Amino acid sequence: MDSPGPCGDQLLASAAAAERPSELAALRALVDRVRAGEVEAAREVRRLTRASARHRRKLAAAVEPLVAMLRSGAPDAGEAALLALLNLAVRDERNKIKILDAGALEPLLDYLQSSDLNLQEYATAAILTLSASSTNKPLISASGAIPLLVKVLKEGNPQAKNDAVMALYNLSTIADNLQAILSVQPIPPLIELMRGGKRSSKTADKCCALLESLLAFDQGRVALTSEEGGVLTIVEVLEEGSLQGREHAVGALLTMCESDRNKYRDPILNEGAIPGLLELTAHGTPKSRVKAHALLDLLRNSPYSRSKMQPNTLENIVSNIASQIDGEDRGGKAKKMLAEMVKVSMEQSLRHLQRRASFA
Repeated sequence: MDSPGPCGDQLLASAAAAERPSELAALRALVDRVRAGEVEAAREVRRLTRASARHRRKLAAAVEPLVAMLRSGAPDAGEAALLALLNLAVRDERNKIKILDAGALEPLLDYLQSSDLNLQEYATAAILTLSASSTNKPLISASGAIPLLVKVLKEGNPQAKNDAVMALYNLSTIADNLQAILSVQPIPPLIELMRGGKRSSKTADKCCALLESLLAFDQGRVALTSEEGGVLTIVEVLEEGSLQGREHAVGALLTMCESDRNKYRDPILNEGAIPGLLELTAHGTPKSRVKAHALLDLLRNSPYSRSKMQPNTLENIVSNIASQIDGEDRGGKAKKMLAEMVKVSMEQSLRHLQRRASFA
C-alpha cells in the first residue's frame, strides 16, 4: 500500500488539527452536562476515562461537578459519579489530589457505610485508589476512614474486603496509623481473609505485609496468637506464598520471635515453620534469606548467639538438606534431619499435624 506522500501528510495533519478543537468542544460540553446534573454524562465520563490517560487529563474539569453529584444523595447519580471519579483517579496523581480537594472524602465515607454492598465496594475501591497518593494519606487517616475500612474487611463483599486490606496497607505506611488500625481489631478478619483465598494471591501478600507491621506491637502479637490458626496461616504463606508474600510472612514471624523468644518460639515451631524457612534460605528474596537465617537462629534450642556455635553449622545443614530433600515428603525429611538443631518433640509434631487437619 502506497504511503500518503508529502501532500497526503499535510492533509492528514490538517484533518487532525481540525479534529482537536472539535474534540475539546465536545469534552467541554460533556463537563457542562455533568454540571447540570445529567447522570448519563457522568456515565460517559466513566466510559471515556476507563482506559485513557489522555481523557483523564482532559476531563479533570469534571471532578468538581462529579463531587457535587456524589453529594446529591440520589442513588443513581451517586453511583455514576463515584465510578467516574474512580476512573479519573486511576494512575493520575493530580486528579487524586483534586478529588479530595473538591470535598469527595465525606460522601465517600458515607458510601463506605452503605447497606448497598455494591456502593460500598465502589467507595472502598475509590478510597484505595486515593490512598495511593502520599498527599492524600494523612487526610484519609484523619477522616475516620480506618475503622470503616476494618468494618468493610469484616462485613463487605469479597472484592470490597480485598480493596479494604490494600487501602489499610497504604495507610499503614504512616507509622502513627498502626495503633489506630490495631484498636479496631483487624487481625481476626485478616486471618479469615487469608484462609479463604490462595496463599500466593496479591491479597495474601498485603495481609502479610500489614501483619508484619502490626506484630511490632504486643497487642498485635497477642491478637494473632489468640486467633485459632493465626500463626499457622502465616506459616502456610511462608510455604506456599508468592516471593513477596513469603518475605512478609517470615518478617512477621521474625518480629514475633525477636520481641520475646521464650514466648513465641514454641507457637512458631508447633506450626511446622522449619521446612519453609529452610527453603527460603536457598530460594527466597535477599531479604527473605536474611530473615529466615535470623529466625532459624532464634528457633534453635540453644539460647546462645550464633557466634558461639561452630561456624557455618546452619549453612552446612541447609546445604545438606537442599541436596537430599525430594518429593512430597520434603517437610518430614527436613524436620528429621534438623532434629539436633530444633529438637521438636513427637508430641509437638503430632499436634501440628492435627491443627493443620482441622483447618484443611
